[in-house]
Amino acid sequence: MRESLLAKLLRYAIYLVAFVPLVIFSQYISPFHFGKVIVFRTLIEIMAVGYLLLIWRDRSYLPRGNIILWSLLAFTGAFSISTVFGVQQYFSFWGTLERMGGLWTFWHYIVFFFIATSVLKTREHWHSFLNFTLIASMLSAFYGFGQKTSIEFFIGSGGRERIFGTIGNAALFAGYELVNVFLALTLFFRPENTSGKKMFFATAVIVDSIAVIMTVVRGSVLGLGVGLTLFTVLYYLNFNSKRAKRLFLSLVVAIGIFFLVLITPIKDSGFIQGSRFLLRITDTSFDTYTAKTRFWAWQAGLEGWKDTPKTMLVGWGPESFNIPFSKYFNPKFFAGPGSETFFDRAHNMFVEILVTMGLVGFLTYIAIFWASFRALRRVSHLKPADKIYKIGFIPLLVAYVIHNSFIFDTSANLIVFFTILSFIAFLELSSKGTTSPKPTPLRRHWLQVPTTILLIFGTTILIYRTNIRPSQANYATTRAIIQGWSNNFNSAVIKFRESLSYDVPGKYEYRNRFAQYILEQTSGKDLTPEMMESLEFAIKEVEKNVNENPKDYLPLLYLSRLHIVLGKEGPNSAHNNVALNYSLRALEISPTFVRTYYEVAQAYLNKQDLSGAVSYFKQASELNPDVGLSFWYWGVTEYERGNKEAGLKIIRGSLLKPIGGFSESDYLRMVNIFIEANDYSTVVKLYETLVGLTPQNPRYHASLAVAYARIGQIDKAVASARKAAQVDPTYGPDAEAFIRSLGRQP
Repeated sequence: MRESLLAKLLRYAIYLVAFVPLVIFSQYISPFHFGKVIVFRTLIEIMAVGYLLLIWRDRSYLPRGNIILWSLLAFTGAFSISTVFGVQQYFSFWGTLERMGGLWTFWHYIVFFFIATSVLKTREHWHSFLNFTLIASMLSAFYGFGQKTSIEFFIGSGGRERIFGTIGNAALFAGYELVNVFLALTLFFRPENTSGKKMFFATAVIVDSIAVIMTVVRGSVLGLGVGLTLFTVLYYLNFNSKRAKRLFLSLVVAIGIFFLVLITPIKDSGFIQGSRFLLRITDTSFDTYTAKTRFWAWQAGLEGWKDTPKTMLVGWGPESFNIPFSKYFNPKFFAGPGSETFFDRAHNMFVEILVTMGLVGFLTYIAIFWASFRALRRVSHLKPADKIYKIGFIPLLVAYVIHNSFIFDTSANLIVFFTILSFIAFLELSSKGTTSPKPTPLRRHWLQVPTTILLIFGTTILIYRTNIRPSQANYATTRAIIQGWSNNFNSAVIKFRESLSYDVPGKYEYRNRFAQYILEQTSGKDLTPEMMESLEFAIKEVEKNVNENPKDYLPLLYLSRLHIVLGKEGPNSAHNNVALNYSLRALEISPTFVRTYYEVAQAYLNKQDLSGAVSYFKQASELNPDVGLSFWYWGVTEYERGNKEAGLKIIRGSLLKPIGGFSESDYLRMVNIFIEANDYSTVVKLYETLVGLTPQNPRYHASLAVAYARIGQIDKAVASARKAAQVDPTYGPDAEAFIRSLGRQP
């Protein structure tokens, strides 16, 4: 029977989904994730209307039950239950702006699975879809290769060390390309291929493999190596291929050489050390900061999972990993300003799901892989001609599991993963000889026309409310940020107000970004009436975040800082007590978060209660004794409250800590303190550090020359004076006079 026009249009729409990973909304916040999800959801919502109308007219397009479908429905049920019982239901349902996950978006992947497995009825349909998927992966790879150039067309270009293609993150990009490598490898070995098709699939394997390697993501490269090795083993066992045997031996030798490099002095050779790529790919140490943060995050998450029977069973709720992470925060995360102290994901999908969805979610997630392996086994048993799919897709899933043990899924990864699951489901159904019911078009019914109109109208409203308005809010926020870069304070505030007026998913992030902008514009400045008004408006907006997210410490810290700015008017300002209240509430939520202690201490400083400030700076120092910044704050506060000897001792100790975290202004303030204390040996060390930080600042060279002279190191004083004149010739006359005063010739 001829395919209906509606079915054909749906099929073409499914093909379009393959290209969603290429979408980039460059003028939006989260440009590599936001646009993909907005486009994907819109496509699926339009397709859903067409699909409902199609199955009303022709029951042969109804979904057919299979083991993968049941496993996905079980996981979707667990996802939904965890959302209902989670601590942040809004985030669990709508997701966050950065990741664009959540239950609402996940339902769209399930609908995509339903439509794909129902509408793509023939192998020709599926092979076309898979070919488009591979074309998209290669385009994304070539976009990544462009990031190694200086061509501005490629976002992120400029000779990047690690490419991220159209996905925006090297690890996520590696996972997307990794799945496509094994998809292309599997299709390459189909017996019915023409030479042209073999060339296409071989090209995809090579291009996507190079892309994975160029990300230098060790977990993904490991998955690639293990997957290829497993593929050759399975191919040899199933076809007794001598070529596969030789390839397997070659891979074993290559892996052996790699491990030999890791355990021998070759690893420390100039050849390895001189290449950033080789240095990173051979760095398997668990002592690196990145590796440690992953383990600390997993540890915090698992502690959170064990928190109560409820969290063990159904978790904290999707998109809520940050809550147990902050509750069991490891202070070692804090390594001074700029350190990564916020993990909204576990960077391990299995830990992520266990913590956020509990045992119910974890077991149903594992069931998806079990169902896939079982379906592939059935495919090869019932239809031996399809054995290549078992040989190729088992390594694909194994590689995917390895990759996901070090990262998480986002839209592009989930689209290609659900594509593979849908195809496996199709293979299982076709291998069992399960056929669709014969077409049974219904007679025209008077309800069809009004129902169609109602569905189209309802979907239009849905798309506008859940996709278009969030896009408008996002775009308004980026316009505000750009106005801020141009120092147009009033215009930036107007645009921020516009973005907040939409009241759409993402409002949490927009409020915090607005608060951050206001803090940047007002901290340390005389407040104008416009600034005062914006501060008060920002406080009202962030208070909404506090009320909507009572377990989240971050908006509390924003409120504390906003009130601290207003509290600068005097020690008796009521704002200081309000700031103290908010920061102490944040401390109850995350008692080991170092920065919160700084906020509490700052409120006490505003109140001119130096004893209170000392108490909290000291506690911050004890939480992570390796960070010098905490000791510096503690020491300078002790010094200012009159304990000068104790303060000087603490400040000297701060300079010996393995992690400094000091700013240039911190060093300059230390200089003044030690000059007052007549400790020029320490002054010399401080100016040496400043010279190292900003070698083109002639004032630091000149000050270092004076400090050297004070401790009797005349040769060094002369050299520093000459360096000051060399950096800035206007210092020449003063430098000559200074050198003569030391009894030397200029």
